[in-house]
Amino acid sequence: MRILIVEDEVHLAEALSQILKKHNYSVDIVHDGRSGLDNALSGIYDLVLLDIMMPELDGISVLKELRSEGNPTPVILLTAKGEISDKVTGLDYGADDYIAKPFSTEELMARIRAALRRKGEVLPEDTLKFGDIELHPGNLKLTVKGKEMKLNLKESELLELLMTRKQAVTSKEQIIEKLWGFDSEVEYNNVEVYISFLRKKMTFLHSEVRISTIRGVGYVLEVTS
Repeated sequence: MRILIVEDEVHLAEALSQILKKHNYSVDIVHDGRSGLDNALSGIYDLVLLDIMMPELDGISVLKELRSEGNPTPVILLTAKGEISDKVTGLDYGADDYIAKPFSTEELMARIRAALRRKGEVLPEDTLKFGDIELHPGNLKLTVKGKEMKLNLKESELLELLMTRKQAVTSKEQIIEKLWGFDSEVEYNNVEVYISFLRKKMTFLHSEVRISTIRGVGYVLEVTS
């Protein structure tokens, strides 16, 4: 899962990023409201952590514009302790939650899990199932009929994306945007490499699920028997 941090306090943003990465989230950071809005509107994020007091465009304005564009991405506001009116305004404009600074890691992660659960996303500590495969994003393990194998983070994120899209075809562009970010310079062959890695591991585990290539379109999961 990919989270966008919109926070002008550089040290806080970096600290949040490290916390989220330790919990196997992919993270992007921007330090002003205008960039935050542009990034959030890309649609590649599963959740946005949004500071209210931001340069160029404040967090409430970002949230208002995001919702007016019909973007449903969960947003958690980062607020100063006494900003009661901003909290109320933010919730009225469609924020999913808020958390007052300073906050503990445990509280932050609990609020993120709650916001993603309300959205209906599969959480990192949950299990995804498709055919005979089970993916455990929280510990990066792939299981087939009781046999398991460790994945690296990108392999896990890629398989999670394919599994959550069920039998919809996923293009290389969608994969790059989701796993590396919409402004990434990653090339198509990076996707092909990770697809190859996953195929080998699934074959080694004798899975009935395969990653099929739809020529000129993308990839889709299929059960072979």
